[in-house]
Amino acid sequence: MQNNKIRWGIISTGTIAGQFCADMSFVNNGELVAVGARNIENARSFADKYNITNAYEGYQSVYDDPNVDIVYVATPHNFHFENVRDALMAGKHVVCEKPITVSPEESKQLFELAKEKKLFLMEAMWTFFLPAIIQAKQWVEEGRIGKIKQIKADFGYPMPYQLESRVYREDLAGGCLLDMGIYPLAISTFFTEKTIENVYVKPQFAPNGVEDDLIILAESGDVHLTLGTSFQCKLHNWAVIIGEQGSIVIPDFWRASSCELYHSDNLVDSFQDNRTSQGLNYEAQAAGEAVLAKKLEHEQMPHAVSQELQEQLARVKSKYKKLAI
Repeated sequence: MQNNKIRWGIISTGTIAGQFCADMSFVNNGELVAVGARNIENARSFADKYNITNAYEGYQSVYDDPNVDIVYVATPHNFHFENVRDALMAGKHVVCEKPITVSPEESKQLFELAKEKKLFLMEAMWTFFLPAIIQAKQWVEEGRIGKIKQIKADFGYPMPYQLESRVYREDLAGGCLLDMGIYPLAISTFFTEKTIENVYVKPQFAPNGVEDDLIILAESGDVHLTLGTSFQCKLHNWAVIIGEQGSIVIPDFWRASSCELYHSDNLVDSFQDNRTSQGLNYEAQAAGEAVLAKKLEHEQMPHAVSQELQEQLARVKSKYKKLAI
């Protein structure tokens, strides 16, 4: 760390890594110093685009770079466990894209390792750090919609079926649940702070057996959840938090820039963040603040919440097998 700035190393040069690096220009406590990719030309091209000092072939060189304080892992889901473990073993703090792993057992191991090594580790649930989501939670805590009764949330976009596509490849932990469905589950957990129970799922499957459309009905405490995700079609992509006295509507909740508060049909309050970034800067800023404060986890996205989401994903997937019998 130099001049109270956290030095970031980037793992992978895919779309989300590019979005993260673009938003680093809005972060005042961090800087990009290294990127690693399987192909050195990709790493160099990425480094040039985002003004990153060092480009490496492979990931271990990023972990071993003494100028790197924290690693951002943006590889496909099934590589997260290995990448995070290797970064932690090299003494680096880590922010890892969601889902942090593909099983509760893997995530538990990583959180235990991070604590053992006294290193910061956070799942990159950027939605939780968006000002509009924080404002919506504040309205709930102020009692402005009364007791929550229902949460409705979905996230889906058409993704053409292509066997070579990462999102459909079973060996890369493809499928709409891990790729998009984690967001509706996460937003319900954020507002209820409870696990899901009495889970009912209705999946549809692509020709290779990967789920490409999914409806989840569940309960979180005494809150009823109606959640959906899809590769087959664009869903509404809104979250609606419904209380006894009103409701909060969050358009495009996963990347929310606004929210609205209603009493019956009447709009009584609204919020707009007017940002010019994509919004990934808020989680990067927060992670940097936590590392500078020598914290091992962030209260907005603690290990326990990530572990809970891993359990939820596993619970939903376990229902597929029963349906296949």
